[in-house]
This record gives sequence, C-alpha cells and structure tokens, in this order.
Amino acid sequence: MSEWWPWVVLAGLGFFHGINPAMGWLFAVALGLHRRSQRIVLLSLIPIALGHALAIAVVIGLIMVVGAVIDLRVVATISGLALILWAIWHALYGHRHRVRIGMQTGLLGLGVWSFLMASAHGAGLMLIPAFLPLHSAHMHEHGMVAGSLPAAIAAVGVHTAAMLLATGTMAILVYRWLGVAILKRTWINFDILWTLMLTLAGMLLIWSNAQ
Repeated sequence: MSEWWPWVVLAGLGFFHGINPAMGWLFAVALGLHRRSQRIVLLSLIPIALGHALAIAVVIGLIMVVGAVIDLRVVATISGLALILWAIWHALYGHRHRVRIGMQTGLLGLGVWSFLMASAHGAGLMLIPAFLPLHSAHMHEHGMVAGSLPAAIAAVGVHTAAMLLATGTMAILVYRWLGVAILKRTWINFDILWTLMLTLAGMLLIWSNAQ
C-alpha cells in the first residue's frame, strides 16, 4: 500500500482537476460551440493537457532542485505552509484574478492559458504530498536527486493522463448531450472544494512531517 498510494493520489487529483470547469473543459466546450465543431473541442484538449502538465512539472522540478540543498523534512514543512497560504489567497482573491482569453485564441494561446490557470490555482502545489514520498524513496535508493527523475516524469504523466481523461469526458458529455445549462441546474462550487483541497494537502504535509 505504501508503494501504491502516491500513484493513486496523483491519479485521483488528476481526475479532480479534470472535472473542475476552471481547468479547461468548459473552455473547450465554449470554443466548440463558438466554432460549431466537435473537432475543436477534441483538439482543445491537447494544449489544455500540455499546459496543465507543464505547470505541474515546474512545481515538481522546483521541489527536486530545492530538495537537493535542503532537507526534505524542511521542504515538506515549507510546502505545507505554502499550500495553506495559497488556499487563503485563493479563497480571498482568487476569483478576482481570473486569466482572461478570447474565443479567437489558437491552440498555443489555449496552452498558455491552461498553464497560467493551473499555476494560479496552485494545481502543482496540491501534488506535493503525493510526490515527496516518491522523490524521497528514489533519491535514497539511487543516492542522488537525479535518481528520482523517472518517478517525476511518471508522476506528471499519470496525473496528466487522469486529468485529460476527466476533462475529455466532461467536455464531450456537455457538448454532445448535457449542454452548458447543466451548470445552472447542478452547479458545484469548485472554488470552495479547491480551497479545501489546498488546505487539506498543506495540513497533511505538516502533520506527516511532525510524526
């Protein structure tokens, strides 16, 4: 169980990120409706996933670099505090700083938007509790920070695959059958859920580090 739980969490968070309208599927549907093309909906998923993956990779890469010079227990504590502070910022000001981009954007612009949205929401930070155990185990096994590089690549891949699956499923369901009106009928406040997940991840890091 200790070997598999980080991967399950990474995939689960990918699914959670994917069903959040703010992470891309709503934009993909809007583009598809604007251009009257399901093909655009499907094509939009590629830059959305790549932008999200890059935002995640930046955070994981930063953790690996910092972990090379600072004890991982300290990194975990600092990351936990950062997550809680990010949750507070997101709750107070996140809704005022949405990344705006028009319906005329190309795939490159959509990828940039996805990267900025994932970064602004702290999507990569949310993965730290699951990635740190993988990083620590591989680093100790190979005796160097670079030894965890395959695990880092796999972590980004697993998370992004789950995110893409959830995003694609939601986009097609809404575009083909449900319609955007479903957001008015069965709206879930993902801002609150997102803030709670950031806070929970931060508390988990601090608590586990204190044991």
